[in-house]
Amino acid sequence: MTMAIGELKLFAGSAHPELTREIADHLGIPVAQARLRRFPDTEVSFQIDENIRGADVFVLQPTCAPVDQHLVELLIMMDAFRRSSAARITAVIPYYGYARQDRKDKPRVPISAKLVANLLPVAGADRVLTMDLHKAQIQGFFDIPVDHLFAAPVIIDYLARLDYPRLTLVSPDAGGAERARAYAKRLGAELAIIDKRRSDDGSAEVMNVIGDVQGRTCIIQDDIIDTAGTMQKAATALMHDGAERVLASAVHPVLSGPAIERIEGSPIERLIVTNTIPLKGDRALCEKIVKLSVARLLGQAIKNIHEETSVSSLFV
Repeated sequence: MTMAIGELKLFAGSAHPELTREIADHLGIPVAQARLRRFPDTEVSFQIDENIRGADVFVLQPTCAPVDQHLVELLIMMDAFRRSSAARITAVIPYYGYARQDRKDKPRVPISAKLVANLLPVAGADRVLTMDLHKAQIQGFFDIPVDHLFAAPVIIDYLARLDYPRLTLVSPDAGGAERARAYAKRLGAELAIIDKRRSDDGSAEVMNVIGDVQGRTCIIQDDIIDTAGTMQKAATALMHDGAERVLASAVHPVLSGPAIERIEGSPIERLIVTNTIPLKGDRALCEKIVKLSVARLLGQAIKNIHEETSVSSLFV
């Protein structure tokens, strides 16, 4: 016997309360009340401040830095929802941390993306709503339903409004060619690929630009921008090959370590990102960064899931 799904309740973890509020505004509901604190020894303290018996609970928490802290918070919150008799719990994870550790690429290493996929249902998740996984096949790591959204409609709409002539979408490596090709098709643009090799310490070295970029506006398209080493070197290579201007776009602005310094010092005119991860500190002050909101997209998906209607129209 399945429990009837009751009222929609949207909770916020500590990782990104601003995005949660934006989604709640789109849905026309308040953010549900709870207290998320820490004990003096940094253990998580969480208490729900309203009745959720029979409710359809959505909890938003991107597992961005500090990754482990936000992941454990999410697990503990879902355990509380489960023990408080929520009818269904959906983990809304706009940025899925550990997604890049999705295979054994060296001897004796973990597959951390699979481990996290195992932890979520154990803690109480009945389904997961996420966005632009590093590799789409990570969905197969889960034994619960996964709704995998793409930020492409939001980014493409912005790029189309820029209306640059002679546009070329650039994949920063061979692995991202399919993503860049999809963007290029929607924008009626050409495609180029950066042939890149990584050194033993993980730093990227651009070797060659495959495709004609002479006199063209180039947009480097990636899913994650972390330390920005690849973006910086790709932009330099494109300008060296005669590109008129270079922009960059990434869904998840991880922006670790020297990322901002590299972006500021690179030929990149504009870096377009989404708010799957909050921009704080010097990341929020960088004038080259344009932040687009995915709140409407996530809000519509949450509404469709709650109303048991199709979400597939959002998978574009």
